[in-house]
Amino acid sequence: MTPVGGGEMTLALRTATTILPVDDPDRARGFYAETLGLPHRGKAEDGSDLFGNADGPMLQLMPVKDGKHSEHTTLSFEVTDIERTVQDMESKGVRFQDYDLPDLKTDHHICTTDAEKCAWFMDTENNILCVHERLGTQAEYQL
Repeated sequence: MTPVGGGEMTLALRTATTILPVDDPDRARGFYAETLGLPHRGKAEDGSDLFGNADGPMLQLMPVKDGKHSEHTTLSFEVTDIERTVQDMESKGVRFQDYDLPDLKTDHHICTTDAEKCAWFMDTENNILCVHERLGTQAEYQL
């Protein structure tokens, strides 16, 4: 990777923050904290809710007034047993999407490719989220 501004690269994804737009902050906070079980760290100065552990990636739920949301997956959580994860999440009220397209088919909510298994769901704010399980070895994912 080419350094920014001619110096050493200083960006690190392990401390990156994903920012998702939310229409109803209270409803969204309940979904992420109670349904998904993410640790709520409190509120930022702008009123956004913050989730995550102090030493890892963060999730910020930013209130929006325009209701605009992405039409693609905005966040994917890596899991080690997708079948069990989907079952557990369904028991908490999460509704997974099913697809039957030429290049994307799900079976019991899960799409399986050579590299991974994925299942998509929407949060309370219409953001598209995913859980995925890698297949194969870690070496297959190195660039």
